[in-house]
Amino acid sequence: MHIGTVVMGASDVPRAAAFWKAALGYVEREPLTDDWVVLVPAEGPGVGLALGRSESPVQEVPRVHLDLYTEEQDAEVARLLTLGAARAGWELYPDDPDFVVLADTEGNRFCVIDTAHG
Repeated sequence: MHIGTVVMGASDVPRAAAFWKAALGYVEREPLTDDWVVLVPAEGPGVGLALGRSESPVQEVPRVHLDLYTEEQDAEVARLLTLGAARAGWELYPDDPDFVVLADTEGNRFCVIDTAHG
């Protein structure tokens, strides 16, 4: 058994899909609708990301979130901000953190992890 797809809620599925496609280099598995889309890696196998329409409020401290790994954290954070992400107010940072907390266009929080940290 393995994780095939992570599902996130979005009030505006097309807007969220545009952000995540640009952020991750993913493509639509089937054409998106206003209510649903599954995004998959353009370069082959990997974990998919599904976006389903939801009016549920965003959790300030989400029970589940994405961790995106990179060796170029500063550059990736800057790129994601230009795509529409926002820095999330996060008061739980440890000293010398290896992660930055951002929010996507829907307010869903995710972390950008610096794999070169340390």
